[in-house]
Amino acid sequence: MGELLHTVTTMPTERRSGCPFDPPAELLDARRHGPISHYTFPGGEPGWLITGYDLVRSVLADSRFSSRRELMLHPTIDYGDMKAPPAPPGEFLLMDEPQHSRYRKPLMGKFTVRRMRLLTERIEQITADHLDAMEEAGTSADLVTAFAKPIPAIVICELLGVPYRDRESFQEQVDSFMNGETSDEDMIAAYTATQDYLAELVAAKRANPTDDVLSDLADSDLTDEELRGMALLLLAAGLDTTANMLSLGTFALLRNPEQLAALRADPALADRAVEELLRYLGVAKTFMRTALEDVEVGGTTIGAGSRVILSYNTANRDPERFTDPHTLDLHRQGGGHLAFGHGIHQCLGQQLARVEMKVAFPALFNRFPALRLAVPPAEVALRPETADIYGVKSLPVTWEA
Repeated sequence: MGELLHTVTTMPTERRSGCPFDPPAELLDARRHGPISHYTFPGGEPGWLITGYDLVRSVLADSRFSSRRELMLHPTIDYGDMKAPPAPPGEFLLMDEPQHSRYRKPLMGKFTVRRMRLLTERIEQITADHLDAMEEAGTSADLVTAFAKPIPAIVICELLGVPYRDRESFQEQVDSFMNGETSDEDMIAAYTATQDYLAELVAAKRANPTDDVLSDLADSDLTDEELRGMALLLLAAGLDTTANMLSLGTFALLRNPEQLAALRADPALADRAVEELLRYLGVAKTFMRTALEDVEVGGTTIGAGSRVILSYNTANRDPERFTDPHTLDLHRQGGGHLAFGHGIHQCLGQQLARVEMKVAFPALFNRFPALRLAVPPAEVALRPETADIYGVKSLPVTWEA
């Protein structure tokens, strides 16, 4: 069967003109040829690209595939003989069992559905405050800086216990090493500054615990270095993803006025709308796994040591799983998307992200019923595909006074 498989030689990085919400055309084409393709990494090593929903989901649930960072190759950059180091202590997304559970289990009780629902009132207040500020400032704004970024940033900072006075500079540092556009030198500087700040914050929570997640974790056998790594991972997972879902989701709704009208007409549609936007937009584009032994996937044997790229955004557009997958349909029945992954590494903060979006989208469009783009759609600046999380750099919007 292997000889009949489609081959992809470079990871597509450009989306088609006028299609900012669709995965790159080459990835969609690969899916049309079948759910699994040969892939050649930049250094020439053969690997695999999985674009089909069922196969992506099966690999994510299979412990024979490793998440360990030191086993990975970069999908678009050839680093030659340089090998990726193991993930730092605490950054459990890039670890296997039992290390993974050592860090994840203490957090699981902090992000339950019930706890996130209790946060709803606070998220509603944060959202209202930013809508008030937008309204008071005039009749236009960059939705990214005025709304989409600050809401999840404030929420995750409050959860971690970042003092209010530090939040703005802290958020700027985090954005600098996550936006995909900062120079290598500046990115390293921002990352180092964030690490240093988190080390100080951990020490402060040890000495004077407050009512927050980091203080709770500090009362455990976890080391300072482990706590710092866990805090950094929570930041990365809880800030950039939701911020880009809020801004790119607003863009998508403004470009689909009939769907937006349905959301405005029926506030109870918010839950389903959030799930559909997560499926349709797929801001977390790809993840990697490495086979620890020979594994048969969809009739193809993936050899031990082979690297596999999992395309979440094409899996969420798989016509064998979703009817009319390239259409945004807020009335779509059933979920099952892979926006939060699957298996033991499924996103820990997914319920928090859902609550933030379920609150923010209706609040925004109820406050500004005539909200519209302030520039032609083609002029909306998109984040580069090199960024780990896809989205828009800015979203100029305007409304009636």
